[in-house]
Amino acid sequence: MKRVVVGLSGGVDSSVAAYLLQQQGYEVIGLFMKNWHDDSVTISNECPWLEDSNDALLVAEKLGIPFQTVDLSEEYKEKIVDYMFNEYEKGRTPNPDVLCNREIKFDVFMKIALSLGADYVATGHYCQKNEIEVDGKPVYQLIAGADNNKDQSYFLCQLSQDQLAKSLFPIGALTKPEVREIAAEMDLVTAEKKDSQGLCFIGKVRLPEFLQQKLQPKEGKIVQIDKNDPIYAVEKDAGLSLGSALKLEAQKRDYLPTMGKVVGKHQGAHYFTIGQRKGLNVGGTTDPLFIIATDVETNTIYTGLTSNHPGLFKKALFIEKSEVHWIRTDLSLKVGETMEVMARIRYRQPLQKATLHQFEDGMYVDFDEPQSAITEGQFAAWYFGNELVGSGVIS
Repeated sequence: MKRVVVGLSGGVDSSVAAYLLQQQGYEVIGLFMKNWHDDSVTISNECPWLEDSNDALLVAEKLGIPFQTVDLSEEYKEKIVDYMFNEYEKGRTPNPDVLCNREIKFDVFMKIALSLGADYVATGHYCQKNEIEVDGKPVYQLIAGADNNKDQSYFLCQLSQDQLAKSLFPIGALTKPEVREIAAEMDLVTAEKKDSQGLCFIGKVRLPEFLQQKLQPKEGKIVQIDKNDPIYAVEKDAGLSLGSALKLEAQKRDYLPTMGKVVGKHQGAHYFTIGQRKGLNVGGTTDPLFIIATDVETNTIYTGLTSNHPGLFKKALFIEKSEVHWIRTDLSLKVGETMEVMARIRYRQPLQKATLHQFEDGMYVDFDEPQSAITEGQFAAWYFGNELVGSGVIS
């Protein structure tokens, strides 16, 4: 009998995952990961992890499976939280959920599970796994979840073959309503529970408030750049090599505070991210202002009117060599090779047609259509059909 450790989060998805594994004849153990207990940075007195671990315990009792809580807060602080603050200080926008899966759930947590004699680790992610053979060896595919609305393959875009080999995604072939239905039939306490929002570790805390406790506020200017500014009239030089042309498409535009008019003040460029429109508190504009760039050196936020402002769009992005990650290592590109893929630069973005170009120092992702708000520090992921084959941090 194969043993599976399920990460029970106290939500409906992982509860149903545990139940389904039990139905499939696995020996199931429930583990709750406690990732956070530094009360000095929790905003509210609600203690979501206590409530969640209690729900996880009730589900385990209902299913009659062993249950324990593991405290991973040290590793979490070091691998996720500190990294996030570092990235924000540099003016980049990290993705804690992708990191949490790569560094915690499918690494630290997985090692604990395997030390308990588990054959597999299972989670309540909406994604699927498939096994094929390449050159006589097993190769694992990460496939999008069957529920288009809930597909979470993107959050697992940094997993490796070794991690996938030991992973199970029991609800990947179901839709959210079907999962809720199973939970209701089984009378699980989590059946009606709302989906968790906010950071994957501090429950009900919003990111800016969390950041404000570690990154000191400092007042700076909000500058509005006109959509007809000469910076957008870069002439395409017909004689450019492919590499130079891609570099031009992907590079950051160099804005200066003198290029536009000051329309307001902010409390720190590092709290803001490209494409954001809420939280600027600038009134009196005909259309909404969107952030087109932030500069933590000069502590300036650059904005443009409407979601069609040219400052929001770029056709290509670059991923440094060390950050290019292939789930399907057998498909990875050699220098000089290209590949047509479907790609996304954030969770829930519809897939976009793109071409990968592998160079000596890294990879360019060149989109057919210009993309809005390509953001440093976030992950670009690329697919063949509904299989996620690779990803990388946008540089």
